[in-house]
Amino acid sequence: MCGIAGFFLKDGKGSEDALKRASQTLHHRGPDEKGYFTDGRVGLAHSRLSIIDVDTGQQPMANEDESVWITYNGEVYNFPELRQTLLKKGHEFKTKSDTETVIHLYEEYGVDCLKYMRGMFAFALWDRNEGLLFLARDRMGVKPLIYTEQPEGFYFASEIQGLFSLNESISRRINYRAIDFFFTFQYIPSPMTGYKSISKLPPGHFMIVKDGLIKKVVCYWDLPVEKREKIGYYEACERLRSIFLEATKIRMISDVPIGAFLSGGIDSSLTVAAMSTFSDEPIKTYSIGFEDESYNELPYARQIADRYGTDHNEMIVKPRAIDILPNLVKSFGEPMADSSAIPTYYVSNFAGRDLKVVLTGDGGDESFGGYRRFTLAARADYLEHFYSIGLWIYIRKLVLSLERLFNKRRRNKRFPTSKGDEILGLKGLERYHYLLAFFSDNEKEMFYTKQMRQITGPHGTVDYLRKFVERYETDDIFNRYFYIDQKTYLPEDILFKVDICSMMNSLESRSPFLDHELIEFAVSLPGHYKRRLSGEGKRILKDTFSDWLPESFKNRSKMGFSAPVSKWLREDLFEYLRDELLAKTNLHKIVKSEMIERLLEEHGSGAKSHAKKLWTLLILCHWLRLENVTL
Repeated sequence: MCGIAGFFLKDGKGSEDALKRASQTLHHRGPDEKGYFTDGRVGLAHSRLSIIDVDTGQQPMANEDESVWITYNGEVYNFPELRQTLLKKGHEFKTKSDTETVIHLYEEYGVDCLKYMRGMFAFALWDRNEGLLFLARDRMGVKPLIYTEQPEGFYFASEIQGLFSLNESISRRINYRAIDFFFTFQYIPSPMTGYKSISKLPPGHFMIVKDGLIKKVVCYWDLPVEKREKIGYYEACERLRSIFLEATKIRMISDVPIGAFLSGGIDSSLTVAAMSTFSDEPIKTYSIGFEDESYNELPYARQIADRYGTDHNEMIVKPRAIDILPNLVKSFGEPMADSSAIPTYYVSNFAGRDLKVVLTGDGGDESFGGYRRFTLAARADYLEHFYSIGLWIYIRKLVLSLERLFNKRRRNKRFPTSKGDEILGLKGLERYHYLLAFFSDNEKEMFYTKQMRQITGPHGTVDYLRKFVERYETDDIFNRYFYIDQKTYLPEDILFKVDICSMMNSLESRSPFLDHELIEFAVSLPGHYKRRLSGEGKRILKDTFSDWLPESFKNRSKMGFSAPVSKWLREDLFEYLRDELLAKTNLHKIVKSEMIERLLEEHGSGAKSHAKKLWTLLILCHWLRLENVTL
């Protein structure tokens, strides 16, 4: 895995010093080697993490006559087969790397080369004969690609900090619309970033740049929502097993040692189990735990480690782990408030002391229905379809009244008691939007300053989700919500988080659940194969691999890979939080100070947990100050 950067200027000659600055900024992504290439107005930089073809895979890399150059970040797992095809077509290879395979694929197929690549990648390819820069990002968005158009030309990098190193004059003016999305979702969806002048290339897209100007941005792949497998459940299980094993096997190709994250959940456990079938040596596994037992999955991780005889390693993360927060905020380059970035960073740091490559279970929840919100949204849709929402509300109120009568701890409970109850008064997509929202539209109306409300306007974040629903017309309610998450939360939050946290520690992460052929198969299956209205998630995963998992895994509740932030912010870190949000901040230009004080008072007293909202504000506060953002 690597860091890439470069430019295409409109006039003059590019500076190699700028490339060196960017490469140094991205050193953590590739500490093994640095490389630079300039061709007049075009410049490419590369920071290498050596994994495949360690001896001869240096970049930027060229074809035989040096008419095509590339700086490339990622892995194409099917490159050995592609290489053989290209050799038969007459292409000559100087290395054994997958990078050179991409160059020859482009020579053979042009931009259609992307159709043949099975893997994760972000790259920029300079075609000297055509005078164009061809940039692309993998289908699911595992690898990031950031860019900006400036008066003098076009710049790109793996991370936002790399862009600022290439050109220090890039504006740091805030993108208020993006911040509105951040308050709703805890991330900023592509193509937006927190800065007005900087963009992200969306997953599954490529871009053509000529003469320092973007000529076109094209979506080359989307989830095949029109494809429907007419396949029985047990046959689907057999197919899933075969595809998952292959997806795992090809991700174990490496010229350096490889290990795995083992959270104790189903997805990482299945990944470790599959890896064990292809390895003669014990798999090195790494797990993170917490002193708070309600967040601690270490006992489950140990069950899998013992079952498969892994070389298992554990560590406990304590509240002072938040000391890493400023570095995380700077590395993300924009606000990103998923608090699981803390344990993700530490498990990456833990594994990165021994390894350069790990496999993970990322992507299983989105493809196979792992989240409870899928059931809550689908259930409300079904109730609406059968005109039964009123009846359901009556039943809920009756149940709560009985609970108050027989359970002293429930005596103060009144309908609605949960988000599942609250969405019953909403319509259509507004329900799922509400389940996702950290700050609901009504809360943002109360919290935002007058200036912020005028800039952002109403309902923009709901419309963002609506475009995915309109693209995926289906009567399969579960699949509709799986699709939304695969196009939004998965690439914009989960994969962004894992890439930054792992690469901060010079560690490459790979997940068989992100294999596009596996995902295409999952999308083609009926939703009820994956999740039931009763609430059972990952049904087909559990049945397909029942012989791989201990019995205790079958019906246990999902915990998720998260930190006990609510407790930390109420106890060990409360004074730190108050100081940051009230004394060291310019949040008052975006959010009313009295509303922040109210959140702090209610959370600190234990009257109500506002951990997610307070964490969102804390991340934004750090970003505004550390990055000198212009408001």
